[in-house]
Amino acid sequence: MIRISVLTPSYNQARFIRRTIESVQSQSGPFELEHIIVDGGSDDGTPAILDSYGSAVRWISEADDGQADAMNKAQAMATGDVVGWLNSDDLYQSGALATVAGVFENEPATMWLYGKVTIVDEHDREIRRWITAYKNRQMRRFSLGRLLAENWISQPGVFWRRSAAEKVGAFRSDLHYCMDYDYWLRLAKRWPGHFVDIYLAAFRWHAGSKSGGGFVEQFVEGLNVAREIAAGAHPWAICTHRLNRIKITGAYRLMQMARNWSPRRNGPLPA
Repeated sequence: MIRISVLTPSYNQARFIRRTIESVQSQSGPFELEHIIVDGGSDDGTPAILDSYGSAVRWISEADDGQADAMNKAQAMATGDVVGWLNSDDLYQSGALATVAGVFENEPATMWLYGKVTIVDEHDREIRRWITAYKNRQMRRFSLGRLLAENWISQPGVFWRRSAAEKVGAFRSDLHYCMDYDYWLRLAKRWPGHFVDIYLAAFRWHAGSKSGGGFVEQFVEGLNVAREIAAGAHPWAICTHRLNRIKITGAYRLMQMARNWSPRRNGPLPA
């Protein structure tokens, strides 16, 4: 039977972490489950919440060097055949882990997979459906070149064999935003990603999330990661990535302006 280790890095996410844990613990199917949470020394009550789950969750709480360091600690603790990364404000969809276990059980050549992911707000309401639709369309055809041109994989929808992690290595602690994109590209250089046409998870977008407040820096870092992985190959992909970065950054700026000038917050838009 497949054993799945879900890894959750966390820091001061008491507001959301119960919903995250419950989305993991509610999974059922022909697999064994291990949920590991590495907390960065939260002072908002997170450790007490984690302790309330008893043996259902393996966790530590101590100072770390950021999200990548927490993921490396968690992966070193993992004992599962398959590993997934779920941040402490994100959610798994019902039946997600049973689907994942089935793919890895029935397709031994698959080293990593990715599935569809919705975007939700602080209250679990789905938002930004157009972004989800765009990514869903892009992810149907996998190639390293297409992934170098644009990151259309959503992090909570990705799972990989622990044997693949042993070959790919650790998450890069020098990256602040795109350690996940770097990891997908390193996996993709060795094995093709297997697309699962099912919603596996929900990514929570809110003002306090890294992607909510630092999208410009995020897309610059993503371009740099793609250039490093390409190492002079796939020049068309890197050129396309540059153009996509301009396009996506512009779209995010427009969304930010629309949110700042929301009539609910600021009254009617100026004439």
